[in-house]
Amino acid sequence: MRGPHNIWRLIRTGATFERTGAMKVALDALNAPPRVRAAARILGWPFAWLGYKGDPNLPPVTRAITALGPAYVKFGQILSTRPDVVGVELANQLSMLQDRLPPFATARARQTIAEAVGRPVDELFTEFSDSVAAASIAQVHRARRADNGREVAVKVLRPGIESAFRRDIDAFHFAADMIERLSPGSRRLRPRDVISHFESVVTGELDLRLEAASASEFSENTARDEGMAVPMPHWHLSARRVLTSDWAEGIPMGDLAGLRAAGHDLPALGSRVLQMFLRHALRDGYFHADMHQGNLKVAANGDIVIYDFGIMGEIDEYTRRVYAEILMGFIRRDYERVARVHFEAGYVPRDRDMLEFARALRAVGEPIFGADASRISMANLLAYLFEVTERFGMATRTELILLQRTMVVVEGVARSLNPQINMWEVGKPVVESYIRDNLGPRAAVRDAARIAQVIGRFAPLLPEFLERKMPELLRDAAGRDDGRRRGRRDLLRGMAAGAAIAGIAFLAGALLV
Repeated sequence: MRGPHNIWRLIRTGATFERTGAMKVALDALNAPPRVRAAARILGWPFAWLGYKGDPNLPPVTRAITALGPAYVKFGQILSTRPDVVGVELANQLSMLQDRLPPFATARARQTIAEAVGRPVDELFTEFSDSVAAASIAQVHRARRADNGREVAVKVLRPGIESAFRRDIDAFHFAADMIERLSPGSRRLRPRDVISHFESVVTGELDLRLEAASASEFSENTARDEGMAVPMPHWHLSARRVLTSDWAEGIPMGDLAGLRAAGHDLPALGSRVLQMFLRHALRDGYFHADMHQGNLKVAANGDIVIYDFGIMGEIDEYTRRVYAEILMGFIRRDYERVARVHFEAGYVPRDRDMLEFARALRAVGEPIFGADASRISMANLLAYLFEVTERFGMATRTELILLQRTMVVVEGVARSLNPQINMWEVGKPVVESYIRDNLGPRAAVRDAARIAQVIGRFAPLLPEFLERKMPELLRDAAGRDDGRRRGRRDLLRGMAAGAAIAGIAFLAGALLV
């Protein structure tokens, strides 16, 4: 339960950050307000001796986070993908949290698999390696199926991860409440909603059957996409705490030297990664939301292999259209269009001045477009855009958190492959294609057809609905005073007369023509 008992957990957190030297680094990187800094010091400095020591070979913040447990590590992973928030140096320090954490014993993994699948590991696999990658929630083993000899990846949840996560996320909720009370200005960022969103995402990661379903759905959506591959799950060898899938063979996306040695075109790979993400987000509304280098490989034939579907993003069709319009507005430097989209979507309160907002957006976009290709950044655009929207009263939209975060991650991957990549030029064809298919005349016809289908589905219910509701409406009307009833009758007569006159005029005009 969320309550004062979490103060002890927060004190332990502050003490660990203080003891490892991470407190000042984190507060400076996050540009924390004075009240939050003071509260952090109160929870940390006097109790530093209570903090976990951590691994002294790690950088301060990474050392503190790994010592505190899995939920903190997951938060660290998210922050590692946001150099626009925490700075490049700290983001680089946190990047090692992706898949290089200490593994748990292979014997324990074997026990988990046997309990989950119902058969001993030696009956299921002829080969079963020690951990080849260990992250905050699970670790992966390389194996070979006994029945058909296929090489597979076996993902196993860490022991006790569910209870540890529940304990930590409870403290996060308590901390979010404290932050909103200590710093009212932070309410615009909706920290409590952000924590709730984070909780829902990671709770999904704790059931590996859901990850298998995500991989299956993602594979169906992208079946016709060229230049990419998705490892498929093996359902009969998977369960809530175990996931078996095809082995993703290839060179890790982060191994630039290996990619060059194999003859791959790195700039082309960078462009394809960015376009893939935009296509999945805009076309499908369902995208891989953890596309860092640790989850990407390049196969021998040049295909980009995407795996680890623990975190997926989903956005509805209306939001996709808004997002595409905003991107296209910036690409075309049409700031009034971007402003209008924000107002129409309700992102900015309607009592604000739209033209003033458009001028503020111009101040965001022009410096970026005036830069050389290596400095054109969607991540920087988002950072500057948040500053402007804060001034105009826009609240953080939690449904876009994963989309925004993944955009920054994908940009980092693309730029590592091609430092001179022009994000706008690469993304423009995908955005234009989406707008052409979803915001033009064909889209209007398609929308009308869908509306007709919905009305058609409910049409058989209309007679029963009217028979049931009309007597109630008539009784309500009869209970009102005669004057209002006469006024309503006169109004209806006037409307009928007007409709008749309009009809006669239309017919006369048609005959004259």
